This record gives sequence, C-alpha cells and structure tokens, in this order.
Amino acid sequence: MSGVSNSEQSPSVVVEFDPLVGAVASPPGTAGSETPAELPADRFHNRELSWLEFNARVLELAEDPDQPLLERAKFLAIFASNLDEFYMVRVAGLKRRREMGLSVVSADGLTPSEQLALISARAQELVERHGRCYTDDVLPKLNAEGINILHWRQVGAEDQARLREYFINQIFPVLTPLAVDPAHPFPYISSLSLNMAIIVRDPESGADRFARLKVPDNVARFVRVRRGVDDYLLLEDLIAAHLATLFPGMEVVEYQLFRVTRNADLEVEEDRDEDLLQALERELARRRFGPPVRLEIADTTSERIMDLLITELDVDPGDAVEVPGLLDLSSMWELYGIDRPGLKDAPFVPSVNPAFAEGQDPKSIFSTLREGDVLLHHPYESFATTVQRFIEQAAADKNVLAIKQTLYRTSGDSPIVDALIDAAEAGKQVVALVEIKARFDEQANISWAKALEKAGVHVVYGLVGLKTHCKTALVVRQEGSTIRRYCHLGTGNYNPKTARIYEDLGLLTADPDIGADLTDLFNVLTGYSRQTEYRNLLVAPHGIRTGIVGKIMREIDHVRAGREGLVRLKMNSIVDEQVIDALYRASQAGVRVDLTVRGICALRAGVPGLSENITVRSIVGRFLEHSRIFHFGNGGEDEYWIGSADMMHRNLDRRVEALVQVKAPTGVERMANMFSLMANPQTRSWVLDPDGWRRSPEQGGTDMQTVLLRRGSNGGE
Repeated sequence: MSGVSNSEQSPSVVVEFDPLVGAVASPPGTAGSETPAELPADRFHNRELSWLEFNARVLELAEDPDQPLLERAKFLAIFASNLDEFYMVRVAGLKRRREMGLSVVSADGLTPSEQLALISARAQELVERHGRCYTDDVLPKLNAEGINILHWRQVGAEDQARLREYFINQIFPVLTPLAVDPAHPFPYISSLSLNMAIIVRDPESGADRFARLKVPDNVARFVRVRRGVDDYLLLEDLIAAHLATLFPGMEVVEYQLFRVTRNADLEVEEDRDEDLLQALERELARRRFGPPVRLEIADTTSERIMDLLITELDVDPGDAVEVPGLLDLSSMWELYGIDRPGLKDAPFVPSVNPAFAEGQDPKSIFSTLREGDVLLHHPYESFATTVQRFIEQAAADKNVLAIKQTLYRTSGDSPIVDALIDAAEAGKQVVALVEIKARFDEQANISWAKALEKAGVHVVYGLVGLKTHCKTALVVRQEGSTIRRYCHLGTGNYNPKTARIYEDLGLLTADPDIGADLTDLFNVLTGYSRQTEYRNLLVAPHGIRTGIVGKIMREIDHVRAGREGLVRLKMNSIVDEQVIDALYRASQAGVRVDLTVRGICALRAGVPGLSENITVRSIVGRFLEHSRIFHFGNGGEDEYWIGSADMMHRNLDRRVEALVQVKAPTGVERMANMFSLMANPQTRSWVLDPDGWRRSPEQGGTDMQTVLLRRGSNGGE
C-alpha cells in the first residue's frame, strides 16, 4: 500500500535478506556489487527494557526539584499509569509466549523467560524509587504547601464526626465484604481495582477468617476533610477506620491493600468473524477476565496475606511487586486538579497560526490553502482554530460535496464527530473510518461508530488484519466548474483534548497530487483497491520501510560521491531492525545521523566502528513529544516528511500509516529550526551513550517546550 513517490528522482532500492544481519538495503547503483560487513550480533537494545528506561525518564521529572510541585505529582501519576499499561500489554504478551512454549527470542537474543526476569528486577527498582519519591520527597513538600494527606488519627473529633456521617450515607451502602471459606470461593478481582485483604477473628472460636473488600472506584479517593482547606483523607483510610461496622461482632486483626493487573491485550479473530464490531464487543467483555500478570502489595504486607494472595490469584511470586508507600499513584491526578496555579506550570493559550489570523476575523480555511500549504504545530498553535475549524467549515459549506476522515482516537465530546454528523444530515457524502481496535479506546470508538452510522455517515472499520493509524482528512469542494480537494495529514489524533498536551505536526494543503493520493488511499480503505504506489505519500504496510531505508541508503551514496550525508529523525520509538541496520550502515559510511526518540530505542548509539556517527537524544517534558519527522539532507536538496508512523514492526507491517513530504518553504524552515533547537547542547534532554542514558546538560539547560511557547505561533522563524 505505498511506494516511493512517482515524482521522486532517486533510483530504486533493492532489499536483500542476510540471515546474519537481517534485511540489508543495497545503496542505489551498488546493489549486489559488494557484500556489507557483518554487523555485530549484540547491536540491539532490548525493546522492553528500553521502554522501562523511558518510564525512568518520566520518573526523573517527578524527582526533579526544579519542576513545580503539582507537576511532580502529575509525573508520579503518569509513571504509574504507564507501568499499568506496560504490564497489561507487553508483559502479558511475553507471559503468553512463555506459557505457549514459543521459543521466540528477541532481537537481542533473549527468551521470554529471560526478558521477564530482567523486567521484574528493573521494575521493582523503579517502583521503589517511585514510592520513595512520593513518601520522602513530594508528600512532605505538599504538606509544607498546605496540601495535607492525613491519617484518621490526625483528623479532629468534629471532622471525624462529619466524615463518619459521609461514610455511613455515601460509602457504606456500596461496600460488599466478601468472605473466603469453604462456602465462599475467592472472589474475582477486577484489573487495576484497589482492594483490602482483611483478617478478622471470631472471638468465640478464636479462628481467623479472610475477607476481601473492594475500595469503590466511582468516588474520589482523596476525601476532603473540610471545606476551604486542602486537607484530605484517603478513602481506604476512611473505610479502614470503620471496618468494625462491616464486621460486627468480629475482631479486625489486620488489613492490607493490594491491586491486580490483568492481561488486557485483545485477540480478535477477524478472519473467522464476519462482523468485526460484534467480534470486538465479545472480546471487550472477555478482557475483564484476563489472567493476572502482576500483584501489587504494600511493602508492609504480612507473609500470610502475601502467601494467600499469591496462592489464590495463581500469581508467580516474581510477579508480586512490593510498593513502598501508597498503592496506585495514578490517583495523583486527583491532587493535580487542586486549584493551586502557583504549584503548576503557567497556563498558556495556543496561538492562531498566522496564515489564518488576519484582522478581527479569521480567514477562510479554503481561501488560505489556495494560496499555499500551511504547517501546523500543536499545542503551540490552536487545534480548534485550524483542524477543527477545517472540518466544521467543510460541514457547513454548501459547496462541499464530500468529507472523508480517519478517526483513531477522539474525545468523548468530539466537535469533529459532531461536525461529521452535521455534514451527513445536510446531505453531504461523509465517510468516517473509525478504528475500533484502537487499544483501550475500543468501547468509545464503537459508540462513536454507531452514532455516526445513525446519522447517515458511511462508517468503515478498516482493513482485515490491519489497524488504520494514519491521520488523514479529505474535503471535496465544488468551485465553479472544477472540483478541488483540500487535505489534512497529521502526526496526531483528531482529539481536541490531547491536542493541548500532545506535541504534533499537521499539514493543511490543497496540493492536487496530495489530494489525488488521499482519494486513492481512501479507496483502498473503503473498497477493494490494491494500489501500492502514490505520488507524494509513503504508505504502510508496503511502502514506508522500503521508502525510509532507500532514503537512508541514498545518503550513503551522497557521502561516497563526496557530498555530506545527513539523516535526522524524530519519533516516539525505533525498534525495526531493518531501519536500524540501515542507520548503522549509514554511520559506518560517514553519514551524520541525529535521532530524537522519546520512548523505546533499540539502537545502540556511539559504539566505535558501528554507530559513532549516530547521536540519540530523548526529550520528555510538559507535553508528550508525539510528532514524527524525517529529514534527509539529499545532497543539499533537503527532504522533510511527517506522518503517523514510528519505526516499529506494528507500524510498518500491521498498520495503515501515511507519511507526506512537506515542501512549502515556511514549513521546511520551521522543521529545520525545530531540529536545531533539539540538537542544541543547552537544550535539556537525555542522551544515549553506549552505557545507557544520561542527562544533558548535567545541570541547568533550556527547556525546549518553554522556548517554543515563548516564541509563539511562528516557532521563532
């Protein structure tokens, strides 16, 4: 489903497979003329451990005293929720392979069992750091700022009486203690729920009994002690203070909190189920009952409770993670919601892209795009006044004939979905490709798909066996006697909420070739087209890997011809062995390779003889660095591409992804300035050395995102 642009002048690339070094793309003009030197077997970092190091960088922001205090609490929450998803998906997948006896090793040569052992050890280290950061650092500083997390014994008598009334009226009715004995089997524990393991004693027989109590997750965990004061009592502490009410006539001997994480990876048999929607709904119902992959317990838990939980939940002892302090710090999002602006990053208002800001009234999207392409940079530039308004204007414009759009993730109150519904009700032809397999957004996307269908939108669920991850919108408009196509292609989702916290790029264009490409791509997505080559797009699963590898190899040709070779890439993750091997070959040939990778990086940087010309940095900050940018020096005729794909197997082989070349001089200049800012030695980042990641610079430095916020909508150009 893709290929090298028809307008591209570079020669074709031959990809051969060497069983020792993987796929090797021969440089144009040299295919088969020489045998590349064998690359070392230990040239890859482990994907899962690399992800854990990314989450360690998130934790470092929570530990950073220069961060505003509530921002540190927020990063504690992000670390926790990140780790939850990692266990639910990645660890669950490794466990499934191990249990099935699959002898598949990772690119760095580790078996699933070996990876799980390393993950367990590293995760325990990080969890201990995470807990200590909260208990020993962030919590005391919150107290110093008047935000107090109290224990029941610290609450005054008057406040205790009021909280007791709240407990009896609001909490007690929804609590259900579940006994465990020969007549009561061990209850099902839902994933990520907070639970109490309770030992009670019968005063007559002296026998100890076990009970489980779920802490309600539909009420606030931080219970305000009194109005006007930032004093809070944890919900579980309030419940613990009233356990006698739940077990009258029994003696409460001990209680501990625990939490279970279950396998949440869906496996939909698309080839056997005619109705993908129904198949996915069945799998969503099954997800609740996935096998446990992690047990979290307080580090004060007694051996008898720990042994009982491990036995009853059938959890490997190595999967029992001991947490110092508070379990489930993802609840720190509640504290972050406190109205204390002095303890948070300064608020900002996204600016309007200059192309659309003229006088008091914003310019028409369509008239602006007829003048030239516009590159957008979110969240620094407003999503609402550009992308959202593009779809809303199209829905309201009587000359618009059709709107076609992909929806991977969107918000619960999406104005874009509302606009598509309005357009359909106005009689326009509207096609929405809703990716109902978007992990953890499946139920929301199913709901949106049904609402769109009800309004008359033609809803498509994508291609069998592939997720549709590309971010594309196509508007077809009648202008006199001609038909003109207007397009948006981006690196991020059509979600107004995440557009304020995710850093992304988007291209708005009326370029006829790109419009023709998107028309062809939507025909592939909605019909039976088998088109694989496009004019100005690279499209996965058939074309992005070969296109990117070919452009890397072209840089080698430039070096051999005496010109400079340059590859600069910005992405979330790089794992694909073929792309990494091509970058190693480029480094060995003298090409300068500059990578900015927020998350997983399986490439080893700075290794003599292999990657000494490769620099890898990671930028983690206030906004989630989410854009994917690909720059190739091309002997002075620079090429810049943006799109939805990371360099990972799932993106390149199992998803529909799209990259588009940005040609407008203003857009090219903006991206060049971004790369320069990222590479500035004074820009705060983490740099990957042969021995691991290190902060750069060690002290001080400049926050890139703050710089871009201050520069305003032009990004400093």
